[in-house]
Amino acid sequence: MSLHASLHAGNPALPCLVFLHGLSGDSREWQAVGERLDDFSRLYVDLPGHGASAALPGVDFEHTAALLQETLEQHAIVNYWLIGYSLGGRIGLCFASLQPRDGLQGVIVEGSHPGLTSDEARRERREGDLHWARRFARESLHDVFSDWYQQPVFASLTPSQRQALVALRCRNHGIALAEMLMATSLSAQPDLRPALAVRDYPFYYLCGDRDAKFIALAQALDAPCTRIPQAGHNAHRENPAAVAACLAQILKH
Repeated sequence: MSLHASLHAGNPALPCLVFLHGLSGDSREWQAVGERLDDFSRLYVDLPGHGASAALPGVDFEHTAALLQETLEQHAIVNYWLIGYSLGGRIGLCFASLQPRDGLQGVIVEGSHPGLTSDEARRERREGDLHWARRFARESLHDVFSDWYQQPVFASLTPSQRQALVALRCRNHGIALAEMLMATSLSAQPDLRPALAVRDYPFYYLCGDRDAKFIALAQALDAPCTRIPQAGHNAHRENPAAVAACLAQILKH
């Protein structure tokens, strides 16, 4: 079993860029960035519970990593970079940390959490995610996402940006979204800092220059961090040209 994904061919001598979206996104999420990097082949993935993979259940990080591995094999992708936003970045880091991955050239994340470090923080996060999951499963997605994008991490969004995101995210299936939210809750994710400290692959961190929470998280990691100008937590949507330029600079080296 594999995930739905859209492959756009580039130079076969270059590694493929595998793009992983965040919660409530889909395989189109990264295309405004990826199409600026058309020398490279690009694989845009629908994660479980999302897009054309909505019928695939979210089980846990290990199961999702296995689905991603099968997807790479289905598309005959041998050498690749993982590029993920928020949940997609967390999945990418878990994928790279679970076992050695032949062909992995590096991981680039945007606004992704390396993991909680205390049982109390995990308990609080689980309660918060369970609250949202119940709402996703039971209520109008328009109402839920209208509240979702009022969270502090999205404080830099303008009213028109919020409205556009709410309209876009209402295309999701509420129950599938709720299941994936709990399957990949930050409360269920291992603390990846020890694995990152001994990694054998390049790791880069991107975050919007208005995303104070994730700037602080990035500064605590031993990894190069680039701040994307004129952007908050959703930098690849707010400033795709700057994100693409940053990726091009990383990939050049």
